[in-house]
Amino acid sequence: MKLARYLKPYILFVLLTPLAMIGEVLVDLLQPKLLSQIVDDGVLLQNMEVIIQTGIIMMLTIVIGGACGVGSSAFSGMCSQGFARDLRNDVFSRVMHLSFQQTDKFTTGSLVTRLTTDITAIQQLVDFALRMFVRNVMFLIGGIFMMMQLNVRFGLVVAISLPLEVIIVVCIMRFANPLYTIVAGRLDNVNSVMQENVTGARVVKAYVREEHETKRFDAANGALMDSNLKVMKLVALLQPLLMIIMNAAVIAVIYIGGLQVQAANLKVGEVMAAVTYVTQILHGIMMLSMMFQSISRASASAKRLNEVLETDPAIADGEGANCTEIGTVEFKNVSFSYPSSKGRPVLNNIDLKIAKGENIAILGATGSGKSSLVNLIPRFYDAVSGEVLVDGVDVKEFKLDDLRKRIGIVLQKSELFSASVSENIRWGGKDASDEEVREAAVIAQADEFVSTMPDGYDSKIAEKGASLSGGQKQRLSISRAILKKPEILIFDDSTSALDLKTEASLRQKLKESLAGTTVITIAQRIASVKDCDRIAVIDHGSLVACAPHEELLKTCEVYKDIYRSQVKTSEGGEG
Repeated sequence: MKLARYLKPYILFVLLTPLAMIGEVLVDLLQPKLLSQIVDDGVLLQNMEVIIQTGIIMMLTIVIGGACGVGSSAFSGMCSQGFARDLRNDVFSRVMHLSFQQTDKFTTGSLVTRLTTDITAIQQLVDFALRMFVRNVMFLIGGIFMMMQLNVRFGLVVAISLPLEVIIVVCIMRFANPLYTIVAGRLDNVNSVMQENVTGARVVKAYVREEHETKRFDAANGALMDSNLKVMKLVALLQPLLMIIMNAAVIAVIYIGGLQVQAANLKVGEVMAAVTYVTQILHGIMMLSMMFQSISRASASAKRLNEVLETDPAIADGEGANCTEIGTVEFKNVSFSYPSSKGRPVLNNIDLKIAKGENIAILGATGSGKSSLVNLIPRFYDAVSGEVLVDGVDVKEFKLDDLRKRIGIVLQKSELFSASVSENIRWGGKDASDEEVREAAVIAQADEFVSTMPDGYDSKIAEKGASLSGGQKQRLSISRAILKKPEILIFDDSTSALDLKTEASLRQKLKESLAGTTVITIAQRIASVKDCDRIAVIDHGSLVACAPHEELLKTCEVYKDIYRSQVKTSEGGEG
């Protein structure tokens, strides 16, 4: 019911669908009555005029009923499809605004399932409910009324068979309902395994783990199959049991009707009509039971979708900021730990101020907290304690869009999209001219290889940049950030695939073209950052030193250890 608000824009179709269905059902309920007239007053009395006249009426009503049926299907389709589109858009929008920790909690596979399978289940329920619920309830009520009009004794058949069918439906669905939630969870697992193996296909092949991953997928797929089979076995009992009751009811109607015909209290055509009505009534119960299955499945899906829709983003907009500075970053006694790390700190009491236009590097061993530190600047995560300031203002006070527009970031993993080279670069500025795109690529040292591609900047990039080398992907990602012309430019170990010559050319171009831009570089190689204005050294989550290269060589033991491990020395001289 929480999702019913998505039906409001389509309220006209919600009303027209059952109205049109009522017209179709009334025609269907009228047909057995007209047929009985043809048999009793036409065929048995050999009255051709009655047969023709009644037949024409039947044909006309069938045309009207058919038109109502088409209208009902069309209105229902427009309503359910629009409902699903709006719901899918809102769920996707909410997913896009969740923080990294929240998307990690849901998992990618689960979110994909919710956006596809779960929304489809609810869409089908909406379509089914608007048409089939009205249709079958009317068959149930209208059929009983029409049967009672023929002979009150037929009511006894309905009074016995109807409760039996209802009891069977309730009992089976009581056991089936919990299984639909289990099925949804196991479908999440299948999608997660598949997503991991598609995106990590190169690693799987490189380590010859195809057989292992196939077995892993088979286990997840087998668990899904087992849970589906449990539901199907229960549901498989439903239709045969209902059919037995329906056929028994038909036999009872024929028996009672035969006795009434012998006693001259009923005509043959009326018995035929009664058989049709009892079939319509009990078939309506069968179809309603199918609807209860859809409700159970959609209920599990709705809970999963509401879980996403009701999850408020952990990183929320601030009220807005009036900045007094441009291009500055400051960490004031900042500590941070990941939610999944059970409070174990990744960063401890970091104090660091970065001036406008400064070129600063962050260096440290793997796992020391370098990436975690820069992730606090655009608020991918929030500090547990302390303050992170951009342009003199706490980042929590900014509107997220306003904050992130000031920052260009090139991540460790280069994410590219299935589009042209220029479209990928234009993520940094959608209205940028072709010349601006090319200029950004030149600075990033990407123009050289892009120009040799078959269609140049219009060349298509394969999914996730599979058609490019690691260095090419990094340079395109850097082009994207440069095109943004940010106040603060962050390189999160994003030049690791570049040779030192290319990297040196890149840094020289950056210095010439983006003068005044604050550049923060996370790097593993001292050779990449030794010419920076300052180098901040992080060790086990703490800032141990921040000074130029030459000073650190004299004063910082951690830096000297890193330096010695990377630079060969012989006889006291640098190699």
